[in-house]
Amino acid sequence: MAEPTLLVLGADPPPRLGRLTGRARIQYADDSTLAAQLPLADVLLAWDFTSDAIRLAWPGDGPRPVWVHTASAGVDRLLSPELINSETLVTNARGIFEEPIAEYVASLVLAMAKDLPGTLELQRQRRWRHREGLRVAGSRATVVGAGPIGRAIADTLKALGVTVAVTGRTARPGIHGADQLDRLLTRSDWVICAAPLTESTRGMFDARLFGLMQPSARFINVGRGQLVDENALMEAVSKRWIAGAALDVFESEPLDPQSPLWDVPGLIVSPHMSGDTVGWRDRLGEQFVALYDIWASGEPLPNVVDKKRGYVPMHD
Repeated sequence: MAEPTLLVLGADPPPRLGRLTGRARIQYADDSTLAAQLPLADVLLAWDFTSDAIRLAWPGDGPRPVWVHTASAGVDRLLSPELINSETLVTNARGIFEEPIAEYVASLVLAMAKDLPGTLELQRQRRWRHREGLRVAGSRATVVGAGPIGRAIADTLKALGVTVAVTGRTARPGIHGADQLDRLLTRSDWVICAAPLTESTRGMFDARLFGLMQPSARFINVGRGQLVDENALMEAVSKRWIAGAALDVFESEPLDPQSPLWDVPGLIVSPHMSGDTVGWRDRLGEQFVALYDIWASGEPLPNVVDKKRGYVPMHD
């Protein structure tokens, strides 16, 4: 039996796939060559998960891979109508980013509660100015997004003594439905967005939702930039309709040096790094090789994305 052809999109740095030697014919593509190579591939690894090349190339002529794996939690960059309606399996990197992102969110909550940005700025100015911080224990948070990342965030915040409500598309045990979001926002000290980007969630955090939040509330987005109306957020923070915000993801990345977001007082900007810890690329490569072993054995793959929903559904 001929070795399957594994096509890897992006190789800077390349994934460590040595264990697949003799078991797969590995080829590499970039944005400019993907369309020509796609019909030759049995499996496609979206190693460069920031690329739009798969979504753009998929509608072309010729056969398509039977399995696509993306080295990311979100799949919005690769899903085209043709891929959604095809028989191709899509899997994601569920299991890699949950705990690091939860730790990052917890660090932002603590930093904002204790005004760490203010302390660092006062140190830079060599100014001694005593302030009072906020208690995190006993505060309330709403986590928007009931997938593995949202649940990991909820668990980590609960360990800090925060009362946490998690909202998802539909209500189920331990999860509030989307119809409860407005009510929850009116009483939350922390609002954390960890939702997948779908047509129903695009732009969901707009002026209306920011207007529902308490003046003492703080907003954190570690989901996708397109979930937030950035102009509405800037207005809400600048006019102190909410107490502050932190963005790790943006509508356009990298964030333009001229973007007004950099200069909004009370807004923390970070470069889409919440899930990236030392060795994360190695863990992604190890995960893919393990998934390849399962696929090659003919067993059902885990982490299968419901392409019409745009995420891996939870079954509890």
